[in-house]
Amino acid sequence: MPEFTPAHMAILERLVAQGFTPVAFPMYASASAIGVRRGSLAALLVPAGEAALKILGEPCYVIGSNLAVRTRREGRLIFVWKEESVEATPELLEELARFSADLAKLLEP
Repeated sequence: MPEFTPAHMAILERLVAQGFTPVAFPMYASASAIGVRRGSLAALLVPAGEAALKILGEPCYVIGSNLAVRTRREGRLIFVWKEESVEATPELLEELARFSADLAKLLEP
């Protein structure tokens, strides 16, 4: 778990107040990242200086308790974690876009 300043904690509290839940993804602990989740979507956050957090990589769909990768298989967009996959429907992609926009806005200084 990364070291968070009081400013980082204030940002996390703001995210929680807006429906995001902090979660740990052990696979990413060495990246000094903390996860935030809302429903079936999640993102990794890392400190960006003493008073900000930024998104590491791209927000994504969660399969089980793992971050899935968005990819294309046989011409279709899907989210994949090992052998499991979920179709990236237009509704799911719209939800992901909303999640990403909401998170980015809440991370603005």
